[in-house]
Amino acid sequence: MKKTKETLQETNTTKEQLLHLSFELGDTRWKLASSNGKRVRTKGISARNLEQLQEEIERARQRFKLNDDVKIVSCYEAGRDGFWLHRYLLSCGIKNIVVDSSSIEVDRRKRRAKTDRIDAEKLLQMLMRYHGGERLLWRVVNVPSVEDEDGRQLHRELDVLKRERIRHRNRIKGILMQQGIALKNPSGNKFLEELDLIKTWDGEKLPSDLKARLVREYDRLQMVEDQIYSLKKERQRRLENADSAFLKKVVQLMNLRGIAVNSSWKFVNEFFGWRQFKNRRELGALAGLTPTPYDSGGSQHEQGISKAGNSRIRTLAVEMSWVWLRLQPQSKLSRWYMERFGSGGKRMRRIGIVAMARKLLIDLWQYLEYGVIPEGASLRTEMIRFY
Repeated sequence: MKKTKETLQETNTTKEQLLHLSFELGDTRWKLASSNGKRVRTKGISARNLEQLQEEIERARQRFKLNDDVKIVSCYEAGRDGFWLHRYLLSCGIKNIVVDSSSIEVDRRKRRAKTDRIDAEKLLQMLMRYHGGERLLWRVVNVPSVEDEDGRQLHRELDVLKRERIRHRNRIKGILMQQGIALKNPSGNKFLEELDLIKTWDGEKLPSDLKARLVREYDRLQMVEDQIYSLKKERQRRLENADSAFLKKVVQLMNLRGIAVNSSWKFVNEFFGWRQFKNRRELGALAGLTPTPYDSGGSQHEQGISKAGNSRIRTLAVEMSWVWLRLQPQSKLSRWYMERFGSGGKRMRRIGIVAMARKLLIDLWQYLEYGVIPEGASLRTEMIRFY
């Protein structure tokens, strides 16, 4: 500690210098807020212009009269820009964190000012508090590696293609239904032949433009079908080799009766493959299956599950819980559900299946992590199919 003659104030000369940066990311413009802990500087730059970003960081360092080797910390909200910026900042020696947007505190007034500048400065203030010791201030996103992120593309594309296939089928059915024609399977190989034989209510053939539209829609459907087939073949090829720890976990999970290739691939790639869980609470929170009680004053009620985690895993866990009840009826988990919720109404059974979904995730985690087979569950006796 020392005293300066000009101000006669005590100055801490041992405290580490930090340059704090926060990003408010937009489609065309970014807001960059910086601070040395005392003053704040906010500048706008072109989106994804890394040269301009480096220039503004250097200007901020000079403006605050910081050393060339000053430690830089930064943050931005998780969103459509993904994690490429995080990896770039780390490569520049900047300690960056990606923040869960839903965990950022906001003003609760009915009307509040909201601009990119205000949001960037708010992030900057919270970043300084975070590095000042308030570690529970917000939730930090666990950023996957490039390989882990790339491994999620296959099944996500497959899900998109399956939804697209449904849209094409429904569109063909809807077009024909407008002419009073009901068709069950518009994706069959003989659809184009059947199209020539289809008659309208008055016995006439389909109008030419309408028929041409149906042919083009069928061609798009066939293209989607071909892509789905190709992705499934690629997934099958990888599983037959199973030369990585991730693929071995997928095969291990498929050994349990009731869990096939689609669900096991998603469980491992989205959840169990690269994440490290310390306890059951962390696992339930990441899936958004934790309770949210409301207890204030004289009011007490349960608001349901948080739904703040991975929506794909949460949906899949609920779906697989129904399958588990049917294919693993002698397991401890199935017997627990039937004893507690089996005799209830539809609403109670739906509530119970969500609780069972959380328990199922915990059992699958312990099975993959420690090799503990869920109590009462049976393994497959037939050959595993990878398609």
